[in-house]
Amino acid sequence: MQTEQFKKNPVDFVAEQSGSYAFALGIDLNGLKSVEIYKWFLAALLYGARISEKIATHTWQAFKKHHVMSPRQVISAGWDGLVALLDEGGYTRYDFKTATKLLAVNQSLLSDYDGNLNQLHAAASDARDLERRIMASGKGVGKVTTQIFLREMRGRWRHAKPALSPLAWHAAEVMGYLAKHVENDARALEQLQIIWSNTNQAANKFPDFEAALVRYGLHLRHQDKRATQSITV
Repeated sequence: MQTEQFKKNPVDFVAEQSGSYAFALGIDLNGLKSVEIYKWFLAALLYGARISEKIATHTWQAFKKHHVMSPRQVISAGWDGLVALLDEGGYTRYDFKTATKLLAVNQSLLSDYDGNLNQLHAAASDARDLERRIMASGKGVGKVTTQIFLREMRGRWRHAKPALSPLAWHAAEVMGYLAKHVENDARALEQLQIIWSNTNQAANKFPDFEAALVRYGLHLRHQDKRATQSITV
């Protein structure tokens, strides 16, 4: 498949939609530094709730402003301090539950992996075990949060192989990157990676393409909701 058949060249599409969520937050995952990976993990914990992307981003920025960017800093903030940070970011609907989850998850990371997510990855035997270990880090860390986190570690961690997001899949179909009859998400992901490789982009930049598709997928979903509301009214 040639890029000329697409509605937009993948590189131009990424430039239009913006790249990875981690990059947008100022996080550099390329060097695989533990401190940077943790920053993204904290963001994924916030993005994983049923709350708007904007609120989750504002909340992560509140944590950054108050220098709560490591497992030990989260523990030191305490439950009341975490609730205050979550409220500052607008995360009020889930503040109590999320504060409790953050304390449990970070205590688990410190106890099991010395707070280093690279150690967690090194301990995993394969992709499935990696996902299991992440979800075992605390109650409330489910498949959605795990996939959000691992999506941007794809091409960086050997075992980071999450399923393609349905949002990205739908957006890829709308943009012409995928045909409607692709049989499963593994095949869809493989085709998208080939398309990205054909634009002479590095494999560790594929998360930029995937994130751009997720963003556009969210846009399409919001459009569908507005259309449904209009019909209802």
